[in-house]
Amino acid sequence: MFHKILIANRGEIALRIIRACKELGIKTVAVHSNVDSESLHVKLADESICIGPAPSIDSYLNIPAIISAAEVTDADAIHPGYGFLAENAEFAEICGNCGITFIGPSPENMRLMGDKIQARQTVTKVGVPILPGTKEAVENIEQAKMVAADIGYPVIIKATAGGGGRGMKIVHSPASLPNAFAAARSEAKAGFGNPEVYIEKFCENPRHVEVQILADKHGNVIHLGERDCSIQRRHQKLIEEAPCPVLSPELRKEMGECAVAAAKSVGYSSVGTMEFLLDADHNYYFMEMNTRVQVEHPVTEMVTGVDIIREQIRSAAGLKLRYKQSDIVISGHSIECRINAEHPFKFTPSPGKIDGYHPPGGLGVRVDSAVYDQYTVLPHYDSMVAKLIVHADSRQEAVQRMARALDEYIIGGIRTSIMLHQRIMGNKDFCEGNFDTSFLEKLIL
Repeated sequence: MFHKILIANRGEIALRIIRACKELGIKTVAVHSNVDSESLHVKLADESICIGPAPSIDSYLNIPAIISAAEVTDADAIHPGYGFLAENAEFAEICGNCGITFIGPSPENMRLMGDKIQARQTVTKVGVPILPGTKEAVENIEQAKMVAADIGYPVIIKATAGGGGRGMKIVHSPASLPNAFAAARSEAKAGFGNPEVYIEKFCENPRHVEVQILADKHGNVIHLGERDCSIQRRHQKLIEEAPCPVLSPELRKEMGECAVAAAKSVGYSSVGTMEFLLDADHNYYFMEMNTRVQVEHPVTEMVTGVDIIREQIRSAAGLKLRYKQSDIVISGHSIECRINAEHPFKFTPSPGKIDGYHPPGGLGVRVDSAVYDQYTVLPHYDSMVAKLIVHADSRQEAVQRMARALDEYIIGGIRTSIMLHQRIMGNKDFCEGNFDTSFLEKLIL
């Protein structure tokens, strides 16, 4: 096992990793930008080191500074969390060359599954269904027009690299294709340094369902069931829950086995997530794989009792999985609300000092957050300030518990998305599990 892990991240995920390390008896190193010195992950780590100024490119994305910090503090492993360098194969490779373990999959796995075209080609070989689309990157608008006409509108243009909705454009007619194609390539280039895009059939108003997997370096792979991540805005998830309200036990088993087969086919190790679209007829299609821990991993932890971060660290250390598939039992229902520092309906950022802070508590309530009273939410980074997670025996009880917990949550001094979540918890369609990825647009119109 590792003796010291450097966490190349900030905020709640850095704190989450620190807690897992402490329970494993592993020392921790927090890195931070010069404006992040008062962050909770810095205060709770065993050591901390400043790696640069506020802009992410100069600090949390500064590979030489992070590697130097690991060498100076004698850390033998680096955990990247999510975002920043978590799916950067070059960073993982540099870690290995410097004798530092990257806590995540191999660089080869990240490159293969991080390229959405290659990932689609890979999973189809083991029978995982995909939407009709191109097998290679689409190079120009003439080719795009032919592909779209062949597939049939509507289509969606996607960046071959990256995620989070960037480089993604939905096209409903030939007239709008040229502008959408140019915009997608431009966004992909700006966001990921790679302008390549591909085109596939657009699945209208699907559910977004993802399967969590665990894999070790000995060929053992299991899944921990699925999460429904359909409540989202501009492809950014806002609410996640486990299990998916509409999956039958048979479909759950089939999707889980598909995810495991896909991971095994590439020799995957570490935690990962296979993301699918589920249409109105309950046909599912592979969308992409995330080769990192997900923001929404807590809902899976709540219904399975498995500490996903702990298992990720154990896997990176070369230990075998402690679980077989038969050990995994889904118990009850869990919901997570992402609490962002933003206007609840206009979605404009709201950084600033928190003046009064009271997190909710009680049975079945978990808050993953790195903020505290008088903490200043910085404008330089992602606006998420907390994840509020609840667990109950049934989905109805989980919705009621979340509504109660949201009522208790006080974050003064800034605007947050709490009011939006309260509205969602009181919505009849949401309460009945009747929603898809278009839900939020309909709710706030």
